[in-house]
Amino acid sequence: MAKTALITGITGQDGSYLAEFLLKKKYKVHGIVRRVASEDPTHRLWRIKHIIKKITLHNSSVESYSSLVRVIQKIKPDEIYHLGALSYVAYSFDDEFSTINTNINGTHFVLSAIKDFSPKTRFYFAGSSEMFGKAEQVPQNENTKFHPRSGYGISKVAGFDLTRNYREAYNLFCCTGILFNHESPRRGYEFVTRKITHAVARIKYGLQKELRLGNLKSLRDWGHAKDYVEAMWLMLQQKKPNDFVIGTGEQHSVKEFAKLAFSLAGMNYKDYVKVDKNLIRPSEVDSLLADYSKAKKILKWKPKTNFKELVKNMATEDLKLVKKQGY
Repeated sequence: MAKTALITGITGQDGSYLAEFLLKKKYKVHGIVRRVASEDPTHRLWRIKHIIKKITLHNSSVESYSSLVRVIQKIKPDEIYHLGALSYVAYSFDDEFSTINTNINGTHFVLSAIKDFSPKTRFYFAGSSEMFGKAEQVPQNENTKFHPRSGYGISKVAGFDLTRNYREAYNLFCCTGILFNHESPRRGYEFVTRKITHAVARIKYGLQKELRLGNLKSLRDWGHAKDYVEAMWLMLQQKKPNDFVIGTGEQHSVKEFAKLAFSLAGMNYKDYVKVDKNLIRPSEVDSLLADYSKAKKILKWKPKTNFKELVKNMATEDLKLVKKQGY
């Protein structure tokens, strides 16, 4: 009998790749979307338009406990993947209140609904390497102490603690994936990687003259989102619930990313990239690097896409997109 999965954040980068992955596994895939998304599918459902007829969408919100209960009671999912959140770190400095309120309450509401109405449902929480923040050790693993440096990171630590507490207090199957930066051509334009590859394409076609970035020295562990959704699924297939760090074990700077992206389009990044101090975070996270040895051993998971392949994929797709759309 086919399993049923419910995805919050199904319209996002990770949600869209996860939905594709689960459909290939013959799952019945359901997703939660805000009503505004249903009313503006061109702009808000573009990542899932190619599979829209194969999935079931429910007008609901992670900020509404009653609407979550309604959906969970209706479909009784075998698995819930909680990916829905305000996920842009820089925005969390501008509006800490919305980020913390939405992300923490959303996670709490989903967990509470599972406990009260569908306790056999397995739950995945999307953690983040931003939880480590000013990490006291490099690389970071499941035992590294959290030191978040943004409202977003703080909200994810709270979500991690909620998930662990519901696992221990109510014997629920709850896991957190502490995913390091994972990108793709479906990444939002506000994220630095997509900001870079989109700017490369616009500059290449004469639509933009320069690219303003913040801290070029920031070091990150970048992988492809398509690889990481498999790790999410694997976590919920284990005999016992556990938490896992997911990454590549390789580290690169923002400057390296920009340099490679521009070179793929036959340009030198130095001619176009300008450092804008206004784009540097009030409290910067300097170095994030994953030690995913636990996932490799237990889940038998490892990344399939390396750094150069990731940048090439993103830059190539943005060059095609800008050429086609003209903006």
